[in-house]
Amino acid sequence: MFDKNQLMPLIPEEPQIHEKAQGPRATPASGRTAPTPRPVPGPRPVPGPRPAAPPRPGRPGPLRPTPPAQRTSRDAAPAKPGPSGPATPAATPAGPQIQLIPASPEGALDAAEEAVDLLLDSGRTPGDVLVVTTGEPHPWAAHELSFGDAAYWAQHDAGDDVFYADAAVVERAAARPVVVVALNGGPESAVVTALSAARSRAGALLIVCGDPQRINPVLDASA
Repeated sequence: MFDKNQLMPLIPEEPQIHEKAQGPRATPASGRTAPTPRPVPGPRPVPGPRPAAPPRPGRPGPLRPTPPAQRTSRDAAPAKPGPSGPATPAATPAGPQIQLIPASPEGALDAAEEAVDLLLDSGRTPGDVLVVTTGEPHPWAAHELSFGDAAYWAQHDAGDDVFYADAAVVERAAARPVVVVALNGGPESAVVTALSAARSRAGALLIVCGDPQRINPVLDASA
């Protein structure tokens, strides 16, 4: 008898095929470490607006209609130099410092208004300033005089705001630390009266807006 197993050829076992993971290796190269990601900074917060400084208080008493050129309240600001233009300081220590701002009769009032604005911005209080005109009255003065002479001078006596006076009545005005003169027209006699009265009433500073050829002779004569 024969064994049947001897008739079947022996088939060697097939080698097993192991699947490999596709793609690059996840293990970093020898001696190197994977960098740590850094956080991205976000946008910086934008600071909000600063609160505005309180406005300058107005005059006490009942409300009145707004005059044609009434001054508006101005915020406090850092100190600034005085009005631009050639300055002629007084030589005598007893008198005020004098500043001349060249201006035509038509532009003298505007130049005086700019000078007052610079004074207030530099820290002067409104009650420190007296403005004198030689031609047409300032619109503020015309408005206040419409309520009567007594009400007009009551504003002067209160001393809490800029006061505007015509050369014809400036002799009645009291002294103030700063006097601004606007040569906005008028006869020569008005110029002489305004400059003489302004110089005697200015405690620290006299600002004159006008033609220097008209100003200097009068100031020299009253020195």
